[in-house]
Amino acid sequence: MPESRGRRIETEEKLARLWDEDPMVEESLMRSESLPEARHRTLDYLAELEEALRTGAFDLDRLEWSSALAAVQTFKNLLSAENEAIAGFSTLETLWRLARGYDEEIAPGFIDEFSHLIRAINGRSEIGRGWYGGEGAPAEADGGPDEAFPRTGRRGAVERSRFLDALSDAAWRRISAYRSGLDPEVVQERIENRRRILTAFSAAEDDWNDPAWQAEHVLKGEAGARSLQEIIPLRSEELAAVRLAAQYKIPWGITPYYLSLFDFTASGRSRDGQVRSQVIPPLHTVRRMIEHRRDRSRAFDYMRERDTSPFDRITRRYPMVAVLKVSDTCPQICTYCQRNWEIVDAMDCERLPTAEDLGPALAWFEEHPGITDVLLTGGDPLILDDSVLGYLLDRLAGMPHVRNVRIGSRIPVAMPMRVTDGLAERLGAFIAPGRRNLAVVTHVESASEVTPELAAAIERLRRRGVQVYNQQVFTVETSRRFQAVATRIALKQAGIDPYYTFYTKGKEEHRDYLVPIARLLQERNEEARLLPGVFRTDEAVFNVPGLGKSHLRAKQDRELIAIRSDGRRVYLFHPWEKGVAPVGPWPYVDVSIGEYLDRMEQLGEDPADYQSIWFYS
Repeated sequence: MPESRGRRIETEEKLARLWDEDPMVEESLMRSESLPEARHRTLDYLAELEEALRTGAFDLDRLEWSSALAAVQTFKNLLSAENEAIAGFSTLETLWRLARGYDEEIAPGFIDEFSHLIRAINGRSEIGRGWYGGEGAPAEADGGPDEAFPRTGRRGAVERSRFLDALSDAAWRRISAYRSGLDPEVVQERIENRRRILTAFSAAEDDWNDPAWQAEHVLKGEAGARSLQEIIPLRSEELAAVRLAAQYKIPWGITPYYLSLFDFTASGRSRDGQVRSQVIPPLHTVRRMIEHRRDRSRAFDYMRERDTSPFDRITRRYPMVAVLKVSDTCPQICTYCQRNWEIVDAMDCERLPTAEDLGPALAWFEEHPGITDVLLTGGDPLILDDSVLGYLLDRLAGMPHVRNVRIGSRIPVAMPMRVTDGLAERLGAFIAPGRRNLAVVTHVESASEVTPELAAAIERLRRRGVQVYNQQVFTVETSRRFQAVATRIALKQAGIDPYYTFYTKGKEEHRDYLVPIARLLQERNEEARLLPGVFRTDEAVFNVPGLGKSHLRAKQDRELIAIRSDGRRVYLFHPWEKGVAPVGPWPYVDVSIGEYLDRMEQLGEDPADYQSIWFYS
């Protein structure tokens, strides 16, 4: 069967199920001869439905009732003419066209969105049952939360404990699917990988823990592509990507240490997908970088740093904190780097600044006493020579208004041997209890990256009083059920506190990494919530270009205003300045949930395991 015909049949079947969910919605649309009439009729029906819900016409448990009311409000929002003006198109018109006949331009993901929304307004979301579904709970649980554990006293507590044991076991079965770099068998595998790498470079065991050796042997460019091909099994598209990147001088790089975290037995990514995807760029990314290699600063500056940089090397979006970009190179390149428009090459020593180079930016901080927190980033600040880093910290220590310094660095993950006792002592020396503090904010993506070497580096920092936090970027390769939970557990084992979980910057060249906002909300509510509080200290955040972070748990700071015909949601993000200063909101077109679930199925996941994702907005 031709692909187009197969898709048409699939879409028509979904469409039939859509109208079966509530024939009154279809009737309201079909009977309308114009868009204004369709809006009027559908809003009238939703008003009647809301009144029925509020007057008890539906026999629903409280969670389903609340979900239905929220869904009605979402549906109304999607029909708003004002929201259509902001989004630049009409969701209602797409829905109206569907009701009046099949439209090939409308993707299955759009139909899926409304199937779930219409199910929800009628009290059939079943979101209250959850991924666990009550397995192992007492039979009385069918009566709802009040009847789930009717016994009081010790008998009730024992029954409740049995249920929690079963829930914990179910969660741990899922968590255990993700290998930690601290697991003994994984540690042994990587010792063997290390030997293979050393042999490839004709190096000795003593070289491995020398940060200078690691820096000198970063795999990059055409030579790095050849070495990569010789050392590990690669997919054809992986090899093509790094070769193409080398040909057009698109930055990529992998330290020998980080390469040892790869699976050396297969290229299928079943065991190291989150590691490979971190440093081997997709072909799409490379091609987009090539296409815009002469206008990268305009095409890829997603966070509008050019518009928020009051002085060279400085970015400022908030009143009391500013960013000092001390370098524009790293030991290795994250494939979805926010600053891919600035980075020229991995471990480019010629681009490392001297103390004199940093002087003007430091003078700027001296002139702005309202700034109390300085974030050192880049590039990676910890590739600076100890003497330059010392000069930088000494200058900041001499500014009474600077009370905290954060160093954003992936060095503990990519080259942990760089965190020597000497470096740790130098960072710790900045701390003056009661006056100023210093923290390292690293970027661990998965439990697989948490190794004994990383844990030892973190211990050296903490022993000198340096706090260590983590920022995870939530990508397709790290978004599986309970994968982020496994990462948080490994982080705490290594002495790192989870800090932020970032929605991936919505850059078009990074489309292979993007995850729907709904999945991040789902993970926070259904998976992270099972962990003790100190294990889930991270905040789920979205970076609004030019404005800054929007906390996703604060639903009042965003609105779902439209759904495109291709199934992509459109959100309107309110600025953090709301309630402080008059700054306008910002619209964002998200990833299609339907396409995301298709992608997860390709990665071996069961889309049914993620079905509640549709009810998060």
